[in-house]
Amino acid sequence: MGKKARKKKETKKKKQGVVKNEATDKPGIELSVDDTGSIKDEIETDQQMKRVQAILKVTDEEDMVVNDENLEKYFQYLNENIAFPCIVTGIEDFRWEEFYVLGPGDKGEYEELKKTQPSYTDHYRILSFDDHYDEDNGILVNVCRISDKRKFTLPLEDLEAVDRTSINYQILDDYSVWFVNYR
Repeated sequence: MGKKARKKKETKKKKQGVVKNEATDKPGIELSVDDTGSIKDEIETDQQMKRVQAILKVTDEEDMVVNDENLEKYFQYLNENIAFPCIVTGIEDFRWEEFYVLGPGDKGEYEELKKTQPSYTDHYRILSFDDHYDEDNGILVNVCRISDKRKFTLPLEDLEAVDRTSINYQILDDYSVWFVNYR
């Protein structure tokens, strides 16, 4: 749950700072800086939430909740905007893998199970979006594992585009962050 937990909007201890205009040495814009000094994350989060609000056609954050109506809007958006082929991998270990990756599970048994089960370490080609989605599992995708052509149906929230420079990366990341944080 590491990456998703980090993506979640958090209240951070903020420091107020005034940036001076180097040309005039006069105070410029006031900035809010977190303990790490990073303004970039806050700006990116705001931009991401604006993109999601546009997809859902809402203006208030309270209306961004994961429900059937918003899932339908996101489903339509994804069907219209994902560029194929779309190669994805797991964001973090899949639910069945936690026992082996984080817990006391036997590593040999884990390697054997990965031959027949989907693993977050594998690469997949999205074949299609599953027509069935709900508030618990979100939007599902039918995928084909590239290494052995096995087919699986996986929750889209668990996947990210392999090509971080593609538009698919942003689209899938926006969906995951929304789904994890607003259900």
